[in-house]
Amino acid sequence: MSDWNTSLQRGLIGGAASSIVSTAALALLGRSEAGSAYAPTNAVSHWIWGDEAAEHNGFSLKYTITGYLIHHASATFWSVLFEKLAGEKLDRKDLRVTMAASAAASALACFADYKLTPQRLQPGYEKRLSKKSLAGVYAAFAVGLALGAIALRKR
Repeated sequence: MSDWNTSLQRGLIGGAASSIVSTAALALLGRSEAGSAYAPTNAVSHWIWGDEAAEHNGFSLKYTITGYLIHHASATFWSVLFEKLAGEKLDRKDLRVTMAASAAASALACFADYKLTPQRLQPGYEKRLSKKSLAGVYAAFAVGLALGAIALRKR
């Protein structure tokens, strides 16, 4: 297992990649299903602003930026854990292993988000997206984790 310092350093990169890729998926799916690219990310800020956040469609500092920062922090948390638990396997630079590990990490994050977390602290984008789209967001999250891991090990 990787040490925590290495996992944290790598997790910052993987967290950024997974946050950006999954936020892009949120925007595309939000535009399609909710009529707003910002609505799913706004909904994440329900942690702080309550249900009114999930009802806001446009860009706003209050909802969109807060929602993105919460989402980014969550992605970074999962990426650090991913690196801690799978870092040595990822170091082998085997694409199949990296993709399988990132898919497993994303599935674990989804399970934790919706089965282990109180509703008040769930991601929030489920308020604006279908279950099919949620699966797409978590798939994008897995791709982001894999891209981060690959980029870190390119040398």
